[in-house]
Amino acid sequence: MDTQLLSAFLAVVDAASFSVAAERLHLTQPAVSKRIAALEEQLGVRLFDRIARHVSLTENGQRLLPRAQRILREIEDTERVIRDLSGSVSGPLAIATSHHIGLHRLPPVLRAFSRRHPDVRLQIEFMDSEKAHDAVAQGTIELAVITLAPAGSAPRLQAREVWPDPLSVMVARDHPLAGRARVSIRELAQHPAVLPGPGTYTGQILQQLFDASGVRLEVSMETNYLETLRMLAAIGLGWSVLPDSMRTEELVALELPGARLMRSLGYVYHRDRTLSNAARAFLALLEVRFQPDMCPAQVRIHADNCPVETGPTRAIPTGNPAAPAYRRRRGCRGRPARRNRHATAPRRSARARPCRPRGA
Repeated sequence: MDTQLLSAFLAVVDAASFSVAAERLHLTQPAVSKRIAALEEQLGVRLFDRIARHVSLTENGQRLLPRAQRILREIEDTERVIRDLSGSVSGPLAIATSHHIGLHRLPPVLRAFSRRHPDVRLQIEFMDSEKAHDAVAQGTIELAVITLAPAGSAPRLQAREVWPDPLSVMVARDHPLAGRARVSIRELAQHPAVLPGPGTYTGQILQQLFDASGVRLEVSMETNYLETLRMLAAIGLGWSVLPDSMRTEELVALELPGARLMRSLGYVYHRDRTLSNAARAFLALLEVRFQPDMCPAQVRIHADNCPVETGPTRAIPTGNPAAPAYRRRRGCRGRPARRNRHATAPRRSARARPCRPRGA
């Protein structure tokens, strides 16, 4: 069975549209329709019902769906295992991430990784953390860098925090609550709120806070884009919950007595999936870049600019058992390197002042 036909089938199922599937596959719509027709002819059954502009799976299509996903996943895993036998870091690496992390956390990591491993074809998909979490659980994405789900919610997934992300309730400077030293949950509930959806991990953290206080949370506007929430709060349309790192001069953080809002940002992958060399290298780079006791040169990709390596090997603490170990440079705390006192001094210019005779 041709894998291109199965790929086209899965693309149409995911997009529920032949035209959108064609765009994602970088093909024309007739080409996608031709592949689906060839697959239907090969199997001798109809896979899709096309009524007006609506596309839906037939019963035969529903039966093919999990098998097609498994076939392509097995082929990809086989290709990756064979490729990784050489020890090279190459091939495709599919990473899912949220818009917030992709904008504010990942750029330096992605820049360093692409420069160190130019043979890796990065495929970055931006989506809500909850959808990325499900994609990893279903095996469609190798790893995700997202807001982590509550502990114990997915035992088959391996998760590790990279960035603790404290949150605060924020309002515009001219908001009625802006001048208050402390604000209770009940007082906060009396004002309009612009918040993430209740299905998001951040929204669930806030909902738990209100439930514990016995106060009903009412939302006037809802969006999962934190940059949009910051804008709505800054212009005075309501209070919001945002990461402390996103606070600007236009916003004031309110103190809620007895409440501490915190979420975890990090990576997640499936325990039963064999990670590619590219994925292992990416996770190792994430670990190295955010070790607080490392010098800037070590942070710049595995101490490429720290040639002197002494002392015992220190293993990076990580959930990935295959993460490599790195050596720590003795005394490297971000200070400039000492000058070598044995280095040859620069020669004086030929235009140097002539020696004056003695007694002159």
